[in-house]
Amino acid sequence: MSLEITDDMQALLAVLPPDIAAALAEEDRFEDLLEIVLDLGRSSNARYVDGEVPLTQREITWDEIDYVVSRTGAFGEDNRAGIERTLHRISAIRNRTGRIVGLTCRVGRAVFGTIDLIEDMVNSGQSILLLGRPGVGKTTMLREVARVLAERRRVVIVDTSNEIGGDGDIPHPAIGRARRMQVPTPSLQHAVMIEAVENHMPEVIVIDEIGTELEAAAARTIAERGVQLVGTAHGNTLDNLMMNPTLCDLVGGIQTVTLSDEEARRRGTQKSVLERKAPPTFDIVVEIRDWDRVAVRDDIAGAVDAILRGQTTPVEVRVRMADGEIRRFREQDSQTAEIETHDRVAAEAPAPARPRDAKAPAVLRVYAYGLNRDRLRQTSRRMNVPVTIAASLAEANALLTLRTYYRKRPRVIVEAEQRNIPVYVLRNNTSAQMERFLADIFGIQPNGAETMSALAETRQAILQITVGERSSVQLSPQDARTRRLQHDLAREANLASYSTGTEPMRSVTVHDTH
Repeated sequence: MSLEITDDMQALLAVLPPDIAAALAEEDRFEDLLEIVLDLGRSSNARYVDGEVPLTQREITWDEIDYVVSRTGAFGEDNRAGIERTLHRISAIRNRTGRIVGLTCRVGRAVFGTIDLIEDMVNSGQSILLLGRPGVGKTTMLREVARVLAERRRVVIVDTSNEIGGDGDIPHPAIGRARRMQVPTPSLQHAVMIEAVENHMPEVIVIDEIGTELEAAAARTIAERGVQLVGTAHGNTLDNLMMNPTLCDLVGGIQTVTLSDEEARRRGTQKSVLERKAPPTFDIVVEIRDWDRVAVRDDIAGAVDAILRGQTTPVEVRVRMADGEIRRFREQDSQTAEIETHDRVAAEAPAPARPRDAKAPAVLRVYAYGLNRDRLRQTSRRMNVPVTIAASLAEANALLTLRTYYRKRPRVIVEAEQRNIPVYVLRNNTSAQMERFLADIFGIQPNGAETMSALAETRQAILQITVGERSSVQLSPQDARTRRLQHDLAREANLASYSTGTEPMRSVTVHDTH
């Protein structure tokens, strides 16, 4: 199925100051446009998928801020407004007196055909939770789910910021026959969710951005009444959601259980372990990785139980190819690092980034595009490998980027391929991914089983702390390299850690920062 995109771009241009609208028209890259940023006393910028472009050299004035505000809808308590019967969103930044001093004008697009990746699950009647980073297309897919289901079922959308159905009292045609309930203030979203079930007899409830404990509780109530629930939540992956004490109830909640001596010996664990507290609210979790790729977990209960025990579980990855064909394959979950070469980014099992018999470079001069360069530099120092961060592509003998950027084909990646510079693609911007990449390039063979066990213990400790069960956890003694990986995991979870003891019994303690 091909994708059909509508963006009502002329409606957005009409609310912008004329010279800024003219500058956007001159750029003529509306398909790649994400946002227009207007800040008082600064030049205006357009944000595209491959970077920012200045639109004017002069500074934005009060008159121009007021010009845009006067042509949009009223701003709510969440400082968001819209343009009537469009999907565009205008977000405000206010000063201490409440006056608007900055605007982010985000382009809203209705994309028809996005749910072919998960259409079988949508039609199954099971409750589905969509996860993914900001801007990856969660709301777009949610809107299309509502439209498709409304063709044969009673669908009610709980639209907190008018992002699903657009601004104004008449919803955007992109939601089809679905009915839309607006929310007067974000703090009342949970109440409107319950009201929708009690008053309007829906078969499906669609809700964007479940973000509070009350909303999570309302979602559970709706699911227990036999209504199909399709929603999104803050978090990139199932692991992120489990570590969020506010929202972990969506996947069953987490509690500490004390085992008997016999059971602890049988499991080979400590006496205090984390276990799932209740059945998950949702039946299926879909992790949206980019426009054409999702990872599906159709057994949330089993996946949560496995993660709590430090095990890895396979997930089903679905990829939309250029010809519209949907390919599926199995891969290990996000605890297993994945590195792909640039010519294997399609729906294949990940392959080594370099042939095992290839000679490691004397010095790897990496041009990092879209990656945290400081993190890459620290990882290379920790591994004691000869890596320098190139300031430009001309100085590099390799380009390292993320899958998200590679699929958008920015100019720098095309240029690297034309110059025959190897392009390496990581799945995410973490130290673990970078370490796996460097280990493969330089032929370093880590002690896999012991390292995975130590990292699983670290993740369990992080979960215990983030859900409030413990304030600190001392981990088992490990070697220096493994301890560094444990410190990285703690830092990425926004926790503190330190090492104590003397070798070979030196160990890491992870603790809360509060």
